[in-house]
Amino acid sequence: MLMQIILHTPKWVFAVFFLLLWLGARQLLTNEVSLTRVTLMPVAMGGLSVYGVVSVFGDSFGALLGWAAAAAVMAALVLQRPLPAATRYDAAARQFQVAGSPVPLMLMMGIFLTKYVVGATLAMHPEMRHQPVLALAVPVLYGAFTGVFVARAVRLWKLAIRTDAMSAAARAA
Repeated sequence: MLMQIILHTPKWVFAVFFLLLWLGARQLLTNEVSLTRVTLMPVAMGGLSVYGVVSVFGDSFGALLGWAAAAAVMAALVLQRPLPAATRYDAAARQFQVAGSPVPLMLMMGIFLTKYVVGATLAMHPEMRHQPVLALAVPVLYGAFTGVFVARAVRLWKLAIRTDAMSAAARAA
C-alpha cells in the first residue's frame, strides 16, 4: 500500500520535500540570517499551513478558527521562552547570528508530512473529509506549526528592536 502511494505521488512533491529538507538542514548550523529571511520564513510556512487547511476544508469557519486558536496558543507558549544565549543582532548589517537548531527542520517536515498524509488519506478515502476528528486535528496541527514559526520570528524581531533602541540611545548620549 505504501509503495502504491509513493508511486502515485507527483514528482514535484518530491522536489518540494527535498527543498524543505535542504532548507531545514541548513538551520542545524549556526548562521547569519537577515531580517527579511526572519520574516519571510514564517510567512511562507504559515501560507503553506493555511493552504493545507483550506485545501481540505475550504473556508470552513471552524477549521480556520481551530488553526488560529492553535497558532495563538503555541505562539504564546514559545514567546515565553528566551532566545538562546548565543543569539546576536548586528544593527548595522541588519543580520542575526543564530545558533543551529533542529526546530525549523522539524516544523517544515511536520507541515509537509501533514499535507502529504492528509492528501493521501483523502485520495483513498474522500469521505474522511467529513470526520470530526480530522476536521479538528488537521487545522490544530497546522496552526501549532505556524504558531511556533511566528513566535520564533517575533522573538528575533524583539531582539532587533531592543538592539536598535539601545544603539540609538548610545548615540544620543
